[in-house]
Amino acid sequence: MRHLVKNIGTLAGILEDGSLRKEGTAMDAVGTLENAYLTIEDGKIAGYGPSEEMPDENAFDTVIDAGRGFVLPSFCDSHSHVVYAGSRDGEFLDKINGLSYEEIARRGGGILNSADLLHNTSEDELYRQSVERVREVMRMGTGALEIKSGYGLTTEDELKMLRVIRRIKENVPIIIKATFLGAHDVGRAYRGRQAEYVRLVCSEMIPAVAAEGLAEFVDVFCDQGFFTTEETAAIMEAGAKYGLRPKIHANELAVSGGVQVGVSHNALSVDHLERTTQAEIESLKGSGTMPTMLPGASFFLGMPYGAAKDYIKAGLGVALASDYNPGSSPSGNMRFVMALGCIKMKLTPNQALNACTLNTAYAMGISDMAGSVTKGKIANLLVTAPMNSLAFLPYSYQTPLIRKVIVKGDVL
Repeated sequence: MRHLVKNIGTLAGILEDGSLRKEGTAMDAVGTLENAYLTIEDGKIAGYGPSEEMPDENAFDTVIDAGRGFVLPSFCDSHSHVVYAGSRDGEFLDKINGLSYEEIARRGGGILNSADLLHNTSEDELYRQSVERVREVMRMGTGALEIKSGYGLTTEDELKMLRVIRRIKENVPIIIKATFLGAHDVGRAYRGRQAEYVRLVCSEMIPAVAAEGLAEFVDVFCDQGFFTTEETAAIMEAGAKYGLRPKIHANELAVSGGVQVGVSHNALSVDHLERTTQAEIESLKGSGTMPTMLPGASFFLGMPYGAAKDYIKAGLGVALASDYNPGSSPSGNMRFVMALGCIKMKLTPNQALNACTLNTAYAMGISDMAGSVTKGKIANLLVTAPMNSLAFLPYSYQTPLIRKVIVKGDVL
């Protein structure tokens, strides 16, 4: 199938140099073309150019009129927990009444609450609830989504989650990546026996996940009150034996050492980073690891926002992701994440766009096929209403500006 997108006011997010990520001053560069067209063949971007050079419309199966709006690469969301059962709105009241994330967890809530709900939910029902969330974020402009397990905390329930993720991947058109997060917390049956639980993750869960080919990445919640750097290293090394590359939760609750252990084990990303020091920044320099910040969690929990500007000033790149989950960030709206990047983290709109597209595509290992307007990449695109500038998208973050969502060349 051949598609033509015509009448584009501004085509933005153009990348022609083959870069897989943007770092330092390059974070503020967004390639644009005014008064443009774009062509799509077999679900991939085939070409683009100025409107006066647009090919004959009759040569295409479908013509999409952009209405003088912006055309942008779809958002990529490299950190989500959208496979879960029920909700945790009761804990929302606890937060309003002043309880912290850690206090709720110590009372048996938090991740363990979600694990209990998931255990008592059938795989079919879990799929039904979860795929609806995925379709929700698709409609809001997400064209690639990483989904973690981690609300199972037993071998059987972790496998159930990952099978649901596989079913989602088979039934939605966007890019889906699966991450095994058995070390999200210690399962109830192992409370007080954390070392035994770590052995279970390494010796039973990871081989079982690998046997069914259910995940590409392994993740660990390396933070205060959860898993130590030594335990994290052991889990990453066990995952590496089965080809699972690490993606680490680090420095949400405290400066945990998770960034450094992640970098030392070639983690693709280290995520959260609400707490940071210069040591974390130094450890990331020259590495292949993408620092990924989750401003939705900072917004919902009232935590500090990641010091993204400090990372960029040091020559690093930054990715932003949603952390969509029932306890600390119950939203997958990446446009709102982009807005928080500007409003709360003081990123420029260009920096925030790169953080929500190319760099977060890198953080899920797909920036060679998504995250920019590049010939040969998958045609996952957004069409907005006419705007004076890119800044209007995060500035007017509640105005319904996204007019069309294109996935693999087709309008949703």
